[in-house]
Amino acid sequence: MDVHGTVAGGFEPVREAFARNFETLGERGAAVAVYRDGRKVVDLWAGVKDVDGAEPWERDTAQVVRSATKGVAAAVLLLLHQRGELDLDAPVGHYWPRFKAHGKERLLVRHILNHRAGLPVLDRPLTLDEAADPVRSAEAVAAQAPVWEPGTDHGYHALTYGWLVDELVRRLTGRGSGEWIASEFAAPLGLDLWVGLPDAQAHRVGTVGRIEGPEPSGTLRARPKRSVTDAYADPASLTRRAFGAITPFPDQNAPAFHTAALPAANGIATADGLARFYAALTGPLDGVRLLDPATVDLARAEESAGPDRVLVVNTRFGLGYMLHGGASPFLAPGSFGHPGRGGSLGFADPESAIGFGYVTNGFRRTVTADPRAQSLIRAVRQALADGNRGAVVPPAALSSVAASPAPGA
Repeated sequence: MDVHGTVAGGFEPVREAFARNFETLGERGAAVAVYRDGRKVVDLWAGVKDVDGAEPWERDTAQVVRSATKGVAAAVLLLLHQRGELDLDAPVGHYWPRFKAHGKERLLVRHILNHRAGLPVLDRPLTLDEAADPVRSAEAVAAQAPVWEPGTDHGYHALTYGWLVDELVRRLTGRGSGEWIASEFAAPLGLDLWVGLPDAQAHRVGTVGRIEGPEPSGTLRARPKRSVTDAYADPASLTRRAFGAITPFPDQNAPAFHTAALPAANGIATADGLARFYAALTGPLDGVRLLDPATVDLARAEESAGPDRVLVVNTRFGLGYMLHGGASPFLAPGSFGHPGRGGSLGFADPESAIGFGYVTNGFRRTVTADPRAQSLIRAVRQALADGNRGAVVPPAALSSVAASPAPGA
């Protein structure tokens, strides 16, 4: 199986790490893209489009990226704040009066973005139809009582985050967050990235599924603490309830899941789409920059850190983004972004002007630091340390770089 695409001179370590993921970590199909200073320096893909299939992954293959969607959704609220249309320190009820019920009068907009809202669960989980209905999902989170006093602690809002963000966007703009992302981000930047997949793009999306394989020591899967395993095993825990806010959890390969707009969980993107988004978040890309430096500093300033009441590991959050360190090691201390449970990852590092995107069809039992994404990050770090920024290596030069066939290929 060949690795396809291009790398700039000096970024060969990323190509090598990408190939090793197929050889040693059970990768079935994946892509990685990296931008530096607004220029694409890595654009690689390999394997099969469907996790259990034989059709080859193509340059434009897209996949469900799960919670990597959250970083894109966060930028909607941050851009509205940057434009003066949203006050991060205003009560959510100022924009959404019915939200004030059940002790949420002082819950601030920033508490949604920094996972301190106290609303990671729903007492009555939603079906997929209810979750995809903006009226019913908004009513559900508005009626929910916090499980801790808002602002006093933090815990990952795995699914409720999306409904909270979406309703604020609707109140402020009259459009859903998926529509907003399509018009304000994807259209001007040419992003292959959707929250609510159009029917015309359905043919590009591969099927995802669980894969197993060896993992380096030190990952959440390799040596989980008993508190973590207990939390995932206990149906009454905040962990299980947070990830069970949609019950039963939908088939992630079903068209109904793809076309729904769930800003916390079901974005669909190419690796290039994620990388381009993060490149434009922090610097100019084809003349477009999404956030100004002051807003970027807001996004990556630490808002929450320490034991996470839902993930039961130490996490660090800015405003809508996971930060480098703890359960989410990125490129450098100033990096910020968001992983998707099972593998996918997008992040930016303003100091090195890096935008990074990785998508896969093989979901592992990782929540944050997936070993495949981590191997690619280490390779980018190595390339930057070497200081090389040479010419692009053409596709013909990559055809000899092979990875071992994935199981069943």
